[in-house]
Amino acid sequence: MKKHNFNAGPSILPREVIENTAKAILDFEDSGLSLMEISHRAKNFQPVVDEAVALFKELLNIPEGYSVLFLGGGASLEFCMVPFNFLEKKAAYLNTGVWAKKAMKEAKGFGEVVEVASSAEANYTYIPKDYTVPADVDYFHITTNNTIYGTELKNDLDVNVPMIADMSSDIFSRPIDVSKYICIYGGAQKNLAPSGVTFVIVKNDAVGKVSRYIPTMLNYQTHIDGGSMFNTPPVVPIYAALQTLRWIKAEGGVKEMERRAIEKADMLYAEIDRNKLFTGTAAKEDRSRMNICFVMAPEYKDLEADFLKFATEKGMVGIKGHRSVGGFRASCYNAMPKESVQALIDCMREFEKLH
Repeated sequence: MKKHNFNAGPSILPREVIENTAKAILDFEDSGLSLMEISHRAKNFQPVVDEAVALFKELLNIPEGYSVLFLGGGASLEFCMVPFNFLEKKAAYLNTGVWAKKAMKEAKGFGEVVEVASSAEANYTYIPKDYTVPADVDYFHITTNNTIYGTELKNDLDVNVPMIADMSSDIFSRPIDVSKYICIYGGAQKNLAPSGVTFVIVKNDAVGKVSRYIPTMLNYQTHIDGGSMFNTPPVVPIYAALQTLRWIKAEGGVKEMERRAIEKADMLYAEIDRNKLFTGTAAKEDRSRMNICFVMAPEYKDLEADFLKFATEKGMVGIKGHRSVGGFRASCYNAMPKESVQALIDCMREFEKLH
């Protein structure tokens, strides 16, 4: 039976990315060695990093003066690296969910943190709109897509202070104006690669402004100077990321990824809104294209476990919602084919007929 992978992360990757990486794990470029056992300083691995950086810059139209880094530690380490490198006195954070809240918690160890707005009182079912970002902050931090709650900022904000964004789960799903940010970061395990590598896009002249001592490994300048090679980088995930970047380019680039994301999300949300068994959890104007969250309608709440079992038997994988929301979550990242979204819709319709 065909499996439809709706996992929130680590998540679906294009089949050719998996196959190409698997081949390299067996024999990297006819070297007789596995990708897992080569030196990161091998002459034939440096071009992998160089091409991955070049494709990052090309696909996202990154202007001059920015570096692309491949680091370890996940977005969770960035929660502390960001304030270590950029917070001198005060920072502003938009609280849109668990990950935004965790980022804010880390920043409080480095200076004053202003929560400009929060949707916590409504279990993060919407993105706050009317708020003021203080003009005297060192930066304003946002989380563009909230995987747990299914909300997303789909456009770059206009603020008069430096912006930093956690784009772990929607990077490469839409064009972004990188010039509006001094730093964009994310774990790669949603739209880019298997877990184990973190991408960071950092504006070079924004680094080195804080007065505190920064431990060597946590200093962005260390990794800018070292070309992501200061210590041993996660070689296999970087190689897989390169394969994904090549795939995105071959498929038509970020604009095409956005077109597909809108198409898939519109299909599934239309079914959620039509089908009387289900109801969406996020405010309609803030609905995520990447993580589509829904629950059973109140009068059908007792069918939740039945639908999960039914869908699982039909080959749907990873659709159980996060414990803080319940219900279901269909993660529709770039590699998710439209056919799998249609299979889930068919599954929902079939369950509706039975009940």
